[in-house]
Amino acid sequence: MLYYLLLALRDTIGPLNVVRYITFRTAAASLSALALSLVFGPPMIRKLRDFRVGQIIRQEGPESHRAKAGTPTMGGLLILACAILPTVLWADPANPYVWIAIGSTLGFGAVGFADDYLKLTRKSHHGLIPRYKMGGQLIVALLVGVAVLLLSKENPPLYNTRLIFPFLKNWIPDLGWGYVPFAMFVLVAWSNAVNLTDGLDGLAISTFAVAAATFTALAYVTGHRELADYLLIVRFPPAGELTIFCGALVGASLGFLWYNAHPAEVFMGDVGSLALGGALATVAILIKQEILLVIVGGVFVIEAASVVLQVGYFKYSGGKRLFLMSPIHHHFEKLGWAEPKIITRFLIVAVVFALFSLTTLKLR
Repeated sequence: MLYYLLLALRDTIGPLNVVRYITFRTAAASLSALALSLVFGPPMIRKLRDFRVGQIIRQEGPESHRAKAGTPTMGGLLILACAILPTVLWADPANPYVWIAIGSTLGFGAVGFADDYLKLTRKSHHGLIPRYKMGGQLIVALLVGVAVLLLSKENPPLYNTRLIFPFLKNWIPDLGWGYVPFAMFVLVAWSNAVNLTDGLDGLAISTFAVAAATFTALAYVTGHRELADYLLIVRFPPAGELTIFCGALVGASLGFLWYNAHPAEVFMGDVGSLALGGALATVAILIKQEILLVIVGGVFVIEAASVVLQVGYFKYSGGKRLFLMSPIHHHFEKLGWAEPKIITRFLIVAVVFALFSLTTLKLR
């Protein structure tokens, strides 16, 4: 809402003219999110401790994780509050794409909150019944998919239901109504992929921050006429406001990482991981970079794939394991790697994937 207020004052106070620029508002949203996280992190952690909102550790998990039992969880509430409030303050409130991103994030966050709440009340790592959890995610994903489809009908030919593939300039398939189930798959897959990655102190939030920073750049390019034309990507100015949302996610992620770094003082819980995965996928869908998301979030793809491969191999090999434990970060723990080493190396891989994804923009 500050956008309209400051914009109205620009004739009286000249320097406020910078509010017109997305780059300024993105920086402001990011710094606001970071500041809010650092200020409200400690009191929130204290409140979570007071209410005994502690992490429940799986019995089949690594032995080294036993010491983490009781660490405050559901810190994802801090991430969501510190990302969404600056977005509302600095983004154009009339932009529907921003509200779709916010709504999707809150929707997946609500499913995660219900799961976390049941885990705490039952004193077990089992939360929502899997079919209810998946059902909640599918409902949110369906609403987002339909909203995007309706927007595509209002803004042809700039915004449509076609898919853009890296390295392939001439193959742009149009899914039509099939875009809705495709969008649902992307949203549910990514919310769960980030959730699976959230198993070590700072791992999910640090790799997410890299991916969110990449999509900050991609959203800006999508809304910029010259850059979009130069890079041969979809140019859609209204989607440029998502740059502010992504910037706020980066700031909130860095602020949370301050307290989630090893040894973690707080965990994000499903309320954070499902919401962040949904947020990332929603932005990718809205700026027409759904396929590139696979490269940007390569670490999340590897983590999710390791679980699928482990389950499939265990089932069809008569009880044998492909990895010592999945997701794959636990495999490296079993090999004797120290937790900070795993996190640092995964973060390096995340940066490599992010940089590679940006190079594909011109390689089409």
